[in-house]
Amino acid sequence: MSPTDTLLWVALPYAVAAVFVVGHIWRYRYDQFGWTTRSSQVYENRLLRWGSPMFHLGILMVLAGHVVGLLIPRAWLEAIGVDEHAYHLGATWMGTAAAVLTIAGLAILIYRRRMVGPVFLATTRSDKLMYVVLAATLGFGTLATIQFQVFGDAYDYRGSISPWVRSLLTLQPQPELMAGVPAMFQVHVVSALVLFGIWPFTRLVHVFSAPVGYLFRPYIVYRSRDAGDAGSRAARPGWEGIERPGARPRL
Repeated sequence: MSPTDTLLWVALPYAVAAVFVVGHIWRYRYDQFGWTTRSSQVYENRLLRWGSPMFHLGILMVLAGHVVGLLIPRAWLEAIGVDEHAYHLGATWMGTAAAVLTIAGLAILIYRRRMVGPVFLATTRSDKLMYVVLAATLGFGTLATIQFQVFGDAYDYRGSISPWVRSLLTLQPQPELMAGVPAMFQVHVVSALVLFGIWPFTRLVHVFSAPVGYLFRPYIVYRSRDAGDAGSRAARPGWEGIERPGARPRL
C-alpha cells in the first residue's frame, strides 16, 4: 500500500467528514440568514418548473441506490431473496434511469442559470463551483456505470468499494480494498469527496432544512370581520374627533 493510497482512501475521507460536520455547525452559528437555497424562481419559472423536479427526483433515486449498494452487505440482501442477478439488473437499469433523469434536470438548471440574465446575475462563485463539482461527480459515476455495468463485465463494487466505505464508518479503514478498483470508479469517489467537502459552504445546506417547527407551532386564531360583529357600538361614518390633552369635554 503506497502513501498515495493512504492519503486518498484514509486521510481524505476523514478530513472531508470533519469539514462536513464542523462546516455545517459553523455555517449554522454564523450564517443562519444565508442557510437557504437562494431561490431564483421569481426571475424565471418555466425552465425551473421542469428542471427542478427532474433533478430532485433523480438525485433521490441515486442516493437511495448508493445507500443500498454501499451500506447494506450482500448477505443481508440475499437473506431477503435479492440474489446477485436481481441486484445487478435493478442497480444497472434503475440506476441508469435515475442518472439520466438527474443529468437531464441538472442540464436544464445549468442552462437556465447561464442563459437567463437575472438568474445568471444572481449566481455566486460558490454556486458555479458547486455546479461544476456536482456535474463532474454525476458524470463520472454515470460513465463508470455505462462502461462497466451496462457494456462491461459488471464490476463487483460490492466486493471492494462497499466494504471500504463500511470500514471507514466503523473506524477500521481498509485502503487496500481500493487498490484494484477501476480508475473511473476511483475518480467518481474522489469527486464525491470533494463535493462533500464544499457542501457546507454552498446552497446545498438546504438539504438539511426542514420545517419541523411548523408541526409544533401554536394555532392561529382568525376572527370574523362580518358587519354584525363590529363591536359593542354601531359604526359611524367619517373621521372621529380626537380630543386634545387637557381640553374640556364637549357636551
